[in-house]
This record gives sequence, C-alpha cells and structure tokens, in this order.
Amino acid sequence: MKITTRGRFAVNAMVHLALYAKEEPVSLPHISQHQNISVAYLEQIFCKLRRAGLVMSVRGPGGGYFLGRAKKQITIRAIIEAMDENIDARQCRGGDGCRGDGCCLTHGLWERLNILTMDFLEGVTLEDLVNDFKASSVKPIHGPK
Repeated sequence: MKITTRGRFAVNAMVHLALYAKEEPVSLPHISQHQNISVAYLEQIFCKLRRAGLVMSVRGPGGGYFLGRAKKQITIRAIIEAMDENIDARQCRGGDGCRGDGCCLTHGLWERLNILTMDFLEGVTLEDLVNDFKASSVKPIHGPK
C-alpha cells in the first residue's frame, strides 16, 4: 500500500486551495511556488480534480481554481480516488487468489486494513485539514495570487 507523489501533491494542492481561494481563484503558478510542485504536474492533477468535480476553473486573466464543493464536503478519499490511486494492500488487488491457487494466509488482514484505511480517508475532510493547519505552528503564506 502506497500513496504516490501525485496523491500527496493533490491533497496538498487542495488544502492550499481551501486556504486561499476565497473571493478570487488561485492560480496554478501560485500553488506551484508555495507548494514546490511544478505547474506542469499541477495541470495534470487539476485536470483529474476538475473531472471529479472537486475543483472549478476560471479562465482568462486572473483565472485559476476554486473548490468545487464546500470544504466539509470534500474528503481526502475523494481526492485520492480522483488521482486513480490504488492503495490496496492486498497483493492480489482483490482477484481470485494472491498466490494463483487461492488466497494467501494473510489475505483477510490486508482486506481489513484496506477497509480501515478507506474509512479513515473518508472521515477526514479538507475542512479538518485546514483547521489542523490553522491550529499548528506552521507559518502560512500570504495572499492567493
């Protein structure tokens, strides 16, 4: 089980958007600069986030992105799934057999871990992460553009 860089960057970018996209959209260069993610990589990420309905784009000068829903309605699971992340801990990925002829001895363990992981990610929202960030000692960046 592993969440890829794309999944982690997507979550970071969405938290950034939740923090700074209030009255004005946030541009990808702004996110790139403050999150140390290339604009090209962000374009790929935001294309998937837009398709999933998690963000809305605004074109033209001063354009950028807003959240597609309220912070409390966007779960981390939804972000991870929008990135097509496969965080399945089972070696067989849910197929008929881990070893070809049947399930491995620990198949049930990994299946339960998957359920717990997905339940955990479903239970954490962008609003939770924004509140955690605001309560932390990390210094925020300034302004959306």
